[in-house]
Order: sequence, then C-alpha cells, then structure tokens
Amino acid sequence: MSLAAVDLEVASLIEHERARQRDDLELIASENYVSAAVMEAAGSCLTNKYAEGLPGKRYAGGCEHVDKVEDLARVRAMQLFPGSEGVNVQPHSGAQANGAVYLAALKPGDTLLGLDLSNGGHLTHGSSANSSGKLYRAVHYRVNAQGFIDLDNVREIARAERPRIIVTGASAYPRFWDFAAFRAIADEVGALLLADIAHVAGLVAAGLHPSPFGHCDYVTTTTHKTLRGPRGGMAFAKADLMKGLNSAVFPGSQGGPLMHIIAATAVAFGEALRPNFADYQRQVLQNAQAMAAVLLERGFALVSGGTDNHLMLIDLSEKPYSGKDAEAYLGAAGITVNKNTVPNEKRSPFVTSGIRVGTPAMTTRGLGVAESRQVASWIADALDYGQDADRLARIRAEVHALTTRFPVPG
Repeated sequence: MSLAAVDLEVASLIEHERARQRDDLELIASENYVSAAVMEAAGSCLTNKYAEGLPGKRYAGGCEHVDKVEDLARVRAMQLFPGSEGVNVQPHSGAQANGAVYLAALKPGDTLLGLDLSNGGHLTHGSSANSSGKLYRAVHYRVNAQGFIDLDNVREIARAERPRIIVTGASAYPRFWDFAAFRAIADEVGALLLADIAHVAGLVAAGLHPSPFGHCDYVTTTTHKTLRGPRGGMAFAKADLMKGLNSAVFPGSQGGPLMHIIAATAVAFGEALRPNFADYQRQVLQNAQAMAAVLLERGFALVSGGTDNHLMLIDLSEKPYSGKDAEAYLGAAGITVNKNTVPNEKRSPFVTSGIRVGTPAMTTRGLGVAESRQVASWIADALDYGQDADRLARIRAEVHALTTRFPVPG
C-alpha cells in the first residue's frame, strides 16, 4: 500500500517539504539534492538488513549481497580520493566519523587542537557542548583580524599545548586549507593530524581544493554536501591505522551500518567519478565568486573578504539586525540560509551576527553565474528591506519564477 493510504499525516508533511524544496531556493552550504538513482537506493530493501562487522566478517548471515555493496562503496571512495590508503563507509554522519577517529587515536583527557566553533569550526572539533570537548582536553586556534587562519599562531598554540591530535577543517570557513603546513606543525609537536573535509570533499575530489591525502593521518567527511550523496559519513586512515579505526566504528561507537545509505553512497560516488562532476564543482566555485562580488558591491561585509570555496559568511555585526533576523527575512523571500556566528561574535549562538550562504544546491539545479548574481541581489534587497513585507513577497514571487525554470533533480 502507498504511504498516503497507510499514513496520510506523514505523507502530507513529506509533500509539504517536497514543495518547499521545489519552490524555495536552498542556500544552506551543507545541503544539496541527490539524484533519483541515489534516492532509489536509499529507499531500497537494504534498509531491512543487519550487517554488523565488515564485509566477509559479519556477525549475521545473509550478507553476501550487502558485502558486495559495501565493497563497491569503499573501492569507489578510494578511487574518488587518490592517495587514500583505507576507508570505512559505515559512520552514520560526519560527527560519528570524527568520534570514531577520536576513539581510535585518543584517550580520555588527551589534548585536541581544533578551530574554534565561533570562528567557523565544528561542534565535533572540541566544543564544550559536544563529547569531543567533554571527553578530551580541547584547545582552539582562531582566525586573525582579516578572517584567515594564522599558521604562526597555530604553531605557537601547538608548541604550548602539545596536542595529541590537530584537527583541520570547518563548517564555516571560506578559504583553502594548507594541509602541508599543518602537517609540518603536527610533526614538530608529535601530533596526529585529522582533516575534516565534510564541506569541501566534492571540491577535493574534483581537484579544485588542496587534498589532505598524503599529509593527514585521518580524513573524515560527510557524504552529502558537495559530494551530492545521501546523508552519511566516512572515515579514511593511513594503512597502519585502519584496524584501529575500523574497531572504533564497530563495535566501538556504532552497531549495525545503514546498508541502504551505503548503497546510495556507492551510487553517488559512481556519479562523482564521471567527468561532468568536475564541471559541476567548477560551477559551484564560479557561482560563489559571482555572489560574493555582488554582495561586496552592495556593501555587505564578508568574513575574510570573499571566498575560495562553495560558501561565504556574511558579517552583519554592523547592521541593525541579527543573523536570526536575516534568516527570517530571507525565509520570507523564499531563500533558505542559516544564521551563523562570526569571529568575535557578541551575540548568542541562537541569535548570531552572521549568515552562511552556499552554492552547491542551487548549482545542482542548474543555476549559473547570471542567476547567481541575481540571487545575490535578492539577498541584498531582502536584507536592506527586511521590515517591508510587500517587498519580501515580491522577491519571493521572483524566486519562485526562477525555481520553476530550474527544477530539483530526482
């Protein structure tokens, strides 16, 4: 029986969400749209199968087919990221992948050095609100006054704190990461090095962002965001660290893997191995550059003055409204973003002084540079006239006309 026949309430809510994704413009940097093939695999009968353990070493019978699915996902993951030596595709999320690395590499109380959350880092990089900041002694580096990571400052902190592991990567940092420089710092203080590339993984795979492979002991990522796969995670490690990482995933921190998601991940990786994936990633970057240019022209401050990747962080500290206000204004205009802290944040994380804007999802819909400039103009208009409901309604109608021209794939 159909979902609507079994549970009309849930079916109706899904349809409302489908309409929102179809009609509004998604600019949350960590979101994207999967293909119909990825969605089909994610909704497959593999959701019924328990498969604790690794292929060929399961704790349940009947795994002969899902073993091949997971092996395929692992092979494609390593093809996608040249220089990788081993991968586990079972983490349910990027947070789970990071947690598994810490479990494999650290003891409770060991020192972890990562980017401060309010400066663009992630909860799992040692935030006091997260297990990474509760189980381990977390210290942090920050961006400088220009919004860039100061490697001399990172080295100074590392020398003073002697971390067991140094974490690179971010949730809201718009510039390239110099993994070779971090490797040199890690070697100087005898630390392990983890690269969390959840946001830039697609750019790394396309050769448009420096690769952490060959420099880092561990690499983690989500499988969605710029990779355009289902919501999940995976963790890479150097060959001699893989046994410990595998044990940290299962039985260390998880039970059965989500085989339907691993199958969907394999499909997404197959798509990413095609030549047009690099074309897509180049368009993501071009669209971000176009949007940043318009926002700067319109007088908005961007953290670090621009972007090297798929996202930009708009600093509203000098504006008469907050990031929370800006998110609401843009939502009323049919444009979805998320409020975000900025360096030297003075408001609470529930209010913030910034918004994060990303181009992966809009680029998946087919929007190019011309449309990106128009979208940036709408953002500026909506923020400049956020108290004008009629103006926001007019922008929303224009946004809807644009999204009708560029349907959501899948």
